[in-house]
Amino acid sequence: MPVPPSKKTAPSVRRVASGNGRSGRPRSATAASRIYSDLRSELVSLQRRPGEAISEAQIALSFGVSRTPVREAILKLSDEGLLEIYPQSGIFVSRIPIDALPEAIIIRKALEETTARLAAERATSSQILALRSVLERQREAGAAGDIEAFHQADELFHATVADVAGYPGIWKFIQQVKVHVDRYRRLTLPQLGRIPKVIAEHEAVLTAIEAHDPERARRAMEIHLESLLDNISATQHINPEFFDARHQDSKNNQTTSGGNT
Repeated sequence: MPVPPSKKTAPSVRRVASGNGRSGRPRSATAASRIYSDLRSELVSLQRRPGEAISEAQIALSFGVSRTPVREAILKLSDEGLLEIYPQSGIFVSRIPIDALPEAIIIRKALEETTARLAAERATSSQILALRSVLERQREAGAAGDIEAFHQADELFHATVADVAGYPGIWKFIQQVKVHVDRYRRLTLPQLGRIPKVIAEHEAVLTAIEAHDPERARRAMEIHLESLLDNISATQHINPEFFDARHQDSKNNQTTSGGNT
């Protein structure tokens, strides 16, 4: 299954000036924030594949900075579980922790069932038109085979539902919870029939919101996100090298041992 190739360091230097910014914030802090944002995007989008080595020196050269802001960004990404640091071996893109996915999806599902229900209660005509516009953008991206644009429209659809519900902060919280789910989702999109299925599920959510039917909207969102739980095993089977199944293997071994006693 095709996966976006690893992003190579560009020959041009992405310079970040030294000194202080207009706000008085040190440029090193600004540099660390930009490096963090760019690198995080590359990790979540799978431009940098799980298991791939990360070079502090190469990133510093790319941004035209010292290693200090690069190290700050890397430590933050390590705290989020996107990078693994081995003092004697190096820095590597973490594999997707298979055990963490169900819990993150269940949290997301519970919150988004609520936003869908509230959106159906509160949506105005202009807000429904905005949702329809996002869905059409996603439909066009799917028809064009543009997976990146499709993913971005997908994110915007869910963010807009939360906004219509009157609780945009819920989506911000979900974004913190679903970092590994996003990497897993990227692997599901190229699967045969997945993109039309997502569009149909979004259409069901939007139709219920448009009809101001809270329970139908909640149920449509539940069905939509439940499919993420159902696809974990198949996606892991297709891309085993991208997943960390060590804890899962340990549980399986314990279950087998327990069955033999």
